[in-house]
Amino acid sequence: MRALVVRLDSFGDVLLAGPAVRAVAAHASRVTLLCGPRGEPAARLLPGVDEVIVWEAPWEGVRPPTVEDAGVDALVGRLREAVFDTALVLTSFHQSPLPTALLLRMAGVRRIGADSVDHPGTLLDVRHQRLPDRHEAEAALDTAVAMGFAPPPGDDRRLRVLPSPDTVPLTGNGPYVVVHPGASAPARAWGPERCADAVQRLADAGHRVVVTGGPDETDLTRRVGGDVALDLGGRTEPRVLAGVLRNADVLVSGNTGPAHLAAAVGTPVVSLFSPVVPAERWGPYGVPAVVLGDQTALCAGSRARHCPVPGHPCLDGVTPRDVVLAVHKLIEETA
Repeated sequence: MRALVVRLDSFGDVLLAGPAVRAVAAHASRVTLLCGPRGEPAARLLPGVDEVIVWEAPWEGVRPPTVEDAGVDALVGRLREAVFDTALVLTSFHQSPLPTALLLRMAGVRRIGADSVDHPGTLLDVRHQRLPDRHEAEAALDTAVAMGFAPPPGDDRRLRVLPSPDTVPLTGNGPYVVVHPGASAPARAWGPERCADAVQRLADAGHRVVVTGGPDETDLTRRVGGDVALDLGGRTEPRVLAGVLRNADVLVSGNTGPAHLAAAVGTPVVSLFSPVVPAERWGPYGVPAVVLGDQTALCAGSRARHCPVPGHPCLDGVTPRDVVLAVHKLIEETA
């Protein structure tokens, strides 16, 4: 059986699809993952994926392409040529799978399943409805199970990635705490000054600190790391970052992709969590975690990319001392 799994949005979203992908892989001869460009690096880290198809959908992302620019006909043609027997369409709780399901029907996919609040007409063969407040990783796996894809025996149903390279030459020997100050949405980021203060306080408490960030965040990581941390900004593509996080005592991060990558390699997370999306659905999954931030702030549930409340109170109420105490708590719990 040739199976297609679809998850079209971001890096962290694709990582959260991992348990569902493994469940499909346990029953299929070949699994193809259709994802967007932001999710591609995560797709290539997931066990159970044999092939990755990258397509930028006109209904996903901050600046999606037009329907004309998206190459819909080319995608449908490519999927038709692949002759998929079944497809699992994964979306977040606020997204509809039906545009994707329509394209899959046009491509001749024989059996399609998804989590859908909207009436699907003839677009879905299996219409699953998620349990209230279900974590995104669990909701995805529930939908896979509803299609008949039970997890393989012994699968722990947690996030997982392929083995990472040895990163000791990059980080040096000995324990360390990782601080990742950036976030894909500004509303989910803690202020740089507070991050820098937390790094200093962690160093003062005797921790070796490693600061990570993407190629476009090198100014931020340099500012946050100062003279007391190892600055790896722009130096950790996803597989390398997985190795850096695997060897860390704790990650300090906002609600962004590296928090889910840390969970996938079993590293505890201090989550500076802006409640623009619910923590019970998007928090670090399957690892010890401390969630900091006012989860009842006025921005809660808004899905805002930029903070709609003056002063960013949901996160600015968190102090560097709070972060240090949370790091110590997790280290003691996992010692």
